[in-house]
Amino acid sequence: METKQRLEGKVAILTGGASGIGAESVKLFAENGASVVIADVQDELGHQLAASSSPLKVSYHHCDVRDEKQVEQTIAFAVHKYGRLDVMFSNAGIDGSLAGILDLDLNAFDNTMAVNVRGVAATIKHAARAMVAANTRGSIICTASVAGSRGGSAPFGYTASKHALLGLVRSACSELGAYGIRVNCVSPYAVATPLTCRYSNKSADEVEAIGMFSANLKGIPLKATHIAEAALFLASDESAYVSGLDLTVDGGFSVVNRLLLASD
Repeated sequence: METKQRLEGKVAILTGGASGIGAESVKLFAENGASVVIADVQDELGHQLAASSSPLKVSYHHCDVRDEKQVEQTIAFAVHKYGRLDVMFSNAGIDGSLAGILDLDLNAFDNTMAVNVRGVAATIKHAARAMVAANTRGSIICTASVAGSRGGSAPFGYTASKHALLGLVRSACSELGAYGIRVNCVSPYAVATPLTCRYSNKSADEVEAIGMFSANLKGIPLKATHIAEAALFLASDESAYVSGLDLTVDGGFSVVNRLLLASD
């Protein structure tokens, strides 16, 4: 007996959907029955991913989340093409400058906040407007990070932006619950995405090796597919009463004091 696809009949937008966690999520969402709009600034990769999927189910739309007008246009595109919007996966983000506070470049810091915070706020705003207008009990998901709940595990600007993102999610949850709209985030540990590899100047294998060495849960490398599967749960009706959740996918890293373990 065939099982019902978990996102059957739903329409989803994925920002930062052309590569990394976003690309894995696009494929997984589409496999589970969703019509998907890939929103990104990586036009060639976005078009390639859309072309490799069903042209009737997956399409690409250029979107720089720093530009609110482009965010609004992307959502209008999805609604016009597929008739509705059920899921917004606000995944676009950057690592930003690697400089610490003593050498902080405020222009680079502003850009990190513009993408990781302002851009997410824009996607939540306009996705929620479309959902409220259509009386859709939708799901909004944001990619946060373990760096959003601790210090010292990522660059200064990135850490600050992910702390702010958790505030956005919780505030939006408190407002949008009245409309039946759920707002959650997923917080990964170190994932060997093209963005992480580029900023760390390391190969995917090297990033995974570092992650496995410092991880609490041994024997399995964290993959982008693991984050996509968490997002799929939050997008589906299986999480129908889940809102305001920071779903941490880190194998216990953020709740275990490894210094104490090492001293045993």
